[in-house]
Parts: sequence; structure tokens; C-alpha cells
Amino acid sequence: MAAPCPQPISPLVGEMPGRAEGGIPAPASRKLPPMRAFATLLDRLVLTPSRNGKLKLLADYFRDTPDPDRGYGLAAIAGTLDLKSVKPALLRELVLERMDEVLFRYSYDYVGDLAETIALVWDQERKERVADDDQPRLGAVVARMNALGRTEVRGAVRDLLDRLDPSARFAFLKLATGGLRIGVSARLAKQALADFSGRDVTEIETLWHGLQPPYEPLFAWLEGRAERPVLATPAIFHSVMLANPVGEGDLDALDPGDFAAEWKWDGIRVQLSSSGATRRLYSRSGDDISAAFPDVLEAIDFEGVVDGELLVGGTARMNSPTRTFSDLQQRLNRKTVNARMLEEYPAFVRAYDMLFDGEADIRPAPFLERRARLADVIGKAPHDRFDLSPLVPFESWEALDSLRRAPPDPVIEGVMIKRRDSAYQAGRMKGPWFKWKRDPYNIDAVMMYAQRGHGKRSSYYSDFTFGVWTEGPDGDVLVPVGKAYFGFTDAELEVLDRYVRNNTTERFGPVRAVRAEPGYGFVLEVAFEGINRSTRHKSGVAMRFPRIARLRQDKLPADADRLETLMAMVEAKES
Repeated sequence: MAAPCPQPISPLVGEMPGRAEGGIPAPASRKLPPMRAFATLLDRLVLTPSRNGKLKLLADYFRDTPDPDRGYGLAAIAGTLDLKSVKPALLRELVLERMDEVLFRYSYDYVGDLAETIALVWDQERKERVADDDQPRLGAVVARMNALGRTEVRGAVRDLLDRLDPSARFAFLKLATGGLRIGVSARLAKQALADFSGRDVTEIETLWHGLQPPYEPLFAWLEGRAERPVLATPAIFHSVMLANPVGEGDLDALDPGDFAAEWKWDGIRVQLSSSGATRRLYSRSGDDISAAFPDVLEAIDFEGVVDGELLVGGTARMNSPTRTFSDLQQRLNRKTVNARMLEEYPAFVRAYDMLFDGEADIRPAPFLERRARLADVIGKAPHDRFDLSPLVPFESWEALDSLRRAPPDPVIEGVMIKRRDSAYQAGRMKGPWFKWKRDPYNIDAVMMYAQRGHGKRSSYYSDFTFGVWTEGPDGDVLVPVGKAYFGFTDAELEVLDRYVRNNTTERFGPVRAVRAEPGYGFVLEVAFEGINRSTRHKSGVAMRFPRIARLRQDKLPADADRLETLMAMVEAKES
């Protein structure tokens, strides 16, 4: 006799504490326990599309939540929280200790998000509500998780899931799995701190990377209870200045004489900090990548903070070619690097700007003044590890456009345009700096696999792997060449999701293989910023920043591009 089909649970919307009926955020309450207050904040941020609405929610949370919980909440949102992670496989094992596997699969398929599903089904038999006083604080959860030994994780996670109500449980699971995606950047969180305190956001940016969670000295200063925190050394990460893409008409009213231009190199943006015996290399987001690049750090013979591009190959001063991003990838994401790697892929920094000259903060100085001081420092530094990104002479925007379209080096991906009098300001301001990339590449590819997204997209298939045709032993076959998860509208996402659900041929955990044949499938027009050879991909190529530009439902998969087309793009770039 067949077992009855279990009824899937309903999603969190409209059912979690902190929401009014119908999924509308309930009025704010200062009486929520700290863990539930954080969970409610996450819930509301996901449902609030406007920037100003998110800022108000964050500012209210920072004002109403006590230390250290608000500091840990800030760290979680800004991406600086160091929390022992929990593997999804362990969570599945724990929930299957108390729930039928078939019922869980039905529920997970209906809800679409692992953390949300477990948060709801964990204590379905419990009739009484978890008392506020029995729920641990956010700070206590962070401290407990980070103190665990490997054999203690299972029991501690089980205990915390028992002690938290569904809303707080959901927040904990998102933190523990590293799946916190709520549409809030670190910059927006800092702006909320400025709004609630009345301080300038640039002051907060200046201090940010010299402080650690739970940021109690920062909050004390913001609330006027203490002096401004003092940073011990400039050899910390300072938030970088970012450029805006050149849009239609952006340059029309601007005088080219007010701007300088330099090449935009295809490496990774880094910040090099040196003070006394302390030397660090940071990514543009503030991650310390020093251990992977000892060759660069050991060559530093100056003090200060330099903004530049990390590349591999030879510097301009050595008259040796700069190598491609795929070569640089051999050195990235490594905790250590061996002697062979150091020899085959030598790294160097091509300098763009200078924030500190020794102990002197020169960020308020005009760009050309900072650059003159940078040129003096780099000119004396080791030639094989440091060089200066050259300025690009131009007299009109039309002339610069011509240079942008046909740069002299394949590792150049466009030009940077900077006001000659611009100060170095953290974040992305409209006006001082622009980036003008080369026109993107475009191909027609065929959807091969799909995976559910995260956050607001957790119920949709929104991450797509696409491929092109190549000759196989028995005729043409599709080979994957990239993955994209943005570029489409919400309406187009509905179309894509519907195709995946109606045309799934195989399942590999969370991934769905879809029907993709010469005469039947879904063609995607894919745009991307660059392409290189890659020994790590079956296709032999790797794309930079692919995105879905259009849905080509007017085309058959047989009409999609071939791998030879992509290889020709690589060869044209190399030549």
C-alpha cells in the first residue's frame, strides 16, 4: 500500500514572528530579544526594495539593539563576521533524525531554501512558543560556535536549533552556512551607521578596517560616549575608491582637459600597505592575500599605502610582457605557494595611486599630486616587482574612445578616467572617476544546467550553466563554457525558471540538467568582458564576468556558437 503524499510546509512569508499577516513587515519593536531582532531585521531587509527603506531599518537596529549583539549583526551584514561554518550535509543529517526523508524532500522542494525549510520543520511537534528569556543572544551564539572543537559541532548545532524560535533559527542557519544574501552592501551598512549617529560616512570608512567585531569602540564613538578610535598603524586596509562605468552621455558635458586617463589592466585590484616591519597585501574587498604573494611583500623597500593592480609576468621596466588573467589565476586563492609556482608565475604590482606616503595621509591631495609622489616611490622600488601604470595622452573623448577600442596590450581591458584634482575618497562617487571598458564579447550559447538562487531568488532556478557546440567522437556535442546568474529581468527569470521545471532531464543534488538538443533547447545570448585560455576548464577557455544579455527564444540550439568561435576570440586577443 502506497504511503499518503505528505503535505509540504508553507514558506516563512506570513508565518515568521516579526511579520504581519500576508508577509508585510510588522511594526518595529524594541522588546524583541537580540537574536530575534536580528532575524526580523534580515526578514525586513529582504522585503524592502528601496535604499532609503533599508537604511532606516539598519539605523533603527543599530540604535535599538545593545552591545555586543548589534556589533555582531553589523559584522554579519558587512561580511566581516568570523563564524565557524556548518556544512549543509550535517544540517540534513540532523533534520532527518527527527523527520521522514520523503517529507523533508517535499518540503525542501516547495520552500526552495535549505535554511528556511529546516527553520520551519525543526520543531513541528512543539506546541508552546519558545520563551524570550530562553533564547540565546546573537553574541552568545557567535562565541559558542567559535569555541567549538570539531567533534562538538553536531551537538551544539542541535542544541541551538532546539533553543531558537523559527525566525531566529533561520537567521542562525544563514549565518552558519555563509548564505546571508539580503541585498545590503558593506557600504550601505556604513551609511546607516552614519545616518544613525550623524557622523560623516568617510570618517567611518577611514576607521573601518582598523577595528574588529563587535565594534564596541566604534559604537561608543558614534554615540558620543568615547573619543574617536585611534588606529595604531596605517598598515591596515583602507576602503578603496571606485569608478562609475561610462554611460550614454556621461562625458558630453565634461572637459577632457580636466581629466587624466590611464589603462585599466586585467588583473585584480589590490592595496599594498607597509609600515615598519608590517607588510600586507589586500584584495579590493579587504581580504588579506599576503601569504600567497611572498615575492611581492619581500620586495617592498618603502613605507606607505599603494593602490594598484596585481599581475603576473614582467613589469614594463623589465621590457617583459604582462601575462593574462588566466595565468594570474594560478596564484590566486592559495594559502601558500611553492618555489616552482613563484618561478613560473612571478607576481608584481602595477601602481595606480597612493593613499599614504610613509605616515602621511595624502588622500585629500589632488590626483596629480598623489601620482607625482607615487612615481617617486615606485621609481626607487625593485624593477621586477613594481612599476607605474602609464598615463594615456588624449585631446578629445573621441580620441580616447579610439584608444579604448584598440589598446596596445591584450591584458588591457579599457581605460580609467580621473579628474586631475580629485581627492581619494572611499566608495563610488559620481563624477571624479570613470571606467570605460572595451566593448563586451557576445555569443549565443545553450542552457545546459540550472541551480536555484539565494535570498529572494531561492524559489527560482536562476544560476545557469551554458555551453557551445564542439565536435565529439560521434558528432557535435555541447561543452560547458560558463555560468551566469544575472543580466535578466524578473519577467525573464519567470520564463527561464519555467523552462527548467518543464524540461529537467536529470538531477544532481541541487543542480538540474535540462533538455538541450540541436532541435530543442533554450538559447541565451551571453555577454562577457574577456576570455582567456584555461587548463582548468574542459572547454579550454575561461570567460570574465559573463552575464545573460538576451533570451533568444527565436533561435534553435543548432544555431548557437561553436567552441572554435571562442578559441578564435582568444587567438585574436593574444595576437
